[in-house]
Amino acid sequence: MKPNYLNLLGLAYRARKCSLGEETIVRDIQRKRAHIVLLANDIGPQTRKRITDKCRTYNIPYVIVDNRDVISQAIGKSRRVAIAILDEGFATKFKSLLRYN
Repeated sequence: MKPNYLNLLGLAYRARKCSLGEETIVRDIQRKRAHIVLLANDIGPQTRKRITDKCRTYNIPYVIVDNRDVISQAIGKSRRVAIAILDEGFATKFKSLLRYN
């Protein structure tokens, strides 16, 4: 993974265009507020299944990225395993940086 997306992730978080926490992310997916979901590669299997199933059901793209320490450090919070991007512009840029099709 290129670290460019980490800089963008920090910017999106500071712009308040992200949602954190499993319940909040699932709610944003159901309300179609989330445009893309970033998942840590070391996320727990139950959490991964719940979020990816919701993403598939509501046609929200998701990408597996670095581990939880890397993405947590990018936003300045600890122990974050999933982040939903709520802004379409940021989501488009993430898709291009992460080679999402």
